[in-house]
Amino acid sequence: MLTSTPPAIRSTASPDTPAPVTAPAPRARGFGRWAAEPTAATVPLIRSRVRSVLEGWEVSAEIADVLLLAASELVGNVVLHAGGAGRLRVEVSLRGGWLLLEVADGSPSLPRLPHPRGEVDQDSEDGRGLLIVHLMATEVGGRLSVQADEFGKSVRVRVPAA
Repeated sequence: MLTSTPPAIRSTASPDTPAPVTAPAPRARGFGRWAAEPTAATVPLIRSRVRSVLEGWEVSAEIADVLLLAASELVGNVVLHAGGAGRLRVEVSLRGGWLLLEVADGSPSLPRLPHPRGEVDQDSEDGRGLLIVHLMATEVGGRLSVQADEFGKSVRVRVPAA
């Protein structure tokens, strides 16, 4: 089952100023949050939800492609590697001109962050997703990071909104 917090937009305008009807300005903030059981069926559902939020924020196609690929890869990694560790949580936010995609799970094991010049096993069927996400995020001026805490870990992709 997929639960969600609908995307919200918060304007930085004063309370006396009506909120703009157009796309959020670079100063605007917003977020979307979803929680789900980590199953294969969750991957396209999350990707679709992230796509809807990005379209609503009128994010460029280039940046949206990076975050959509990242959402698919990161949620897929949770399904493959941390599915037994409880629920999956995905958040996408827009703050201060930056988009942040965060995928969290309850597994304490951390993924090995890729090194762009590292050797790739040509016969392996997996192991390239984080490298691809890292390279695409870097190409548009963003970054990939991992954070662990007492509840598990989160993998984050941060890219400029414009």
